[in-house]
Amino acid sequence: MPYEAPTHTVERSLRATTGAKVIAGVDEVGRGAWAGPVTVCAAVTGLRRPPAGLTDSKLLTAKRRDVLVGVLEDWVTAYALGHASPEEIDELGMTAALRLAAERALGGLPVRPDAVILDGKHDYLGTPWQVRTVIKGDQSCVAVAAASVIAKVRRDRMMVELGQQGGGIEDFAFAANAGYPSPVHRAALEQLGPTPYHRLSWSYLDALPQWRHLKKVRRSEEAVELENGGQLGFDF
Repeated sequence: MPYEAPTHTVERSLRATTGAKVIAGVDEVGRGAWAGPVTVCAAVTGLRRPPAGLTDSKLLTAKRRDVLVGVLEDWVTAYALGHASPEEIDELGMTAALRLAAERALGGLPVRPDAVILDGKHDYLGTPWQVRTVIKGDQSCVAVAAASVIAKVRRDRMMVELGQQGGGIEDFAFAANAGYPSPVHRAALEQLGPTPYHRLSWSYLDALPQWRHLKKVRRSEEAVELENGGQLGFDF
């Protein structure tokens, strides 16, 4: 299916309006998975012409992504990956886990970016970063599209490695589903229960009566503050 190639329009706008010189595109993968980390890639590309065929990783076949990522990793000015583990997701919640993974990715770059282009409409980074959110940025912005492909391929490879450990882990078919729901994944969960790589605060456990006791309930920030002597809800 033909698609419109990403451009540097947002990068140029940020340069013109904010004076930013180093701009990172940021995208995540693994948000909706039941197992494995959430992974964020931060990529800096400058304003060079991108490799042919670059677009949102979801629009590319696995074979095409594998070919393109080798080109991209040599082509980008810099990139870095950040991960938040299933345990961190359970403890912090997805928004805070995304922020943690993104900060790890941005902190891994050789130069701190002056501005960040974040895919989507929600700024989960916040201060002190200067953020521009772009809906479907992984399709329209070169740096975000590059981050999208690198994040997807690298996390998929990580899940393949997890699925090859033996001890019953192979029954979850992580190489095929990357930790996302699938018939094989669901069947393995029902029979074997969650692995150490599963997110235990997620609602899929509600449908598994024999494993429901393993579900973790993340305490709200309000509850934690009240336990620590806070005065939530009162303005004195």
